[in-house]
Amino acid sequence: MIETDVLSHEITARLAQQREAWRELAKPELTQFDRREIRNRIRQGEIELRDFLKIRTERLRFWPRVAEPPVDSLANINFRLF
Repeated sequence: MIETDVLSHEITARLAQQREAWRELAKPELTQFDRREIRNRIRQGEIELRDFLKIRTERLRFWPRVAEPPVDSLANINFRLF
């Protein structure tokens, strides 16, 4: 896989982990310690996700653009003789 595919896969995996942690946090049978650990895991996952999203934003911002040939404005003039 190329780097953007790996990065997209990592972002998707982090989002899935976040969803699962929130679902787990909603369980009523958890102890206070378990809830605290899950919240810590959510916070850490948010930091990692933010870092991956920042990397993707930077890569997309500096994505190489296809250079367009300069348009010659004089070449497009249609002369008519009256």
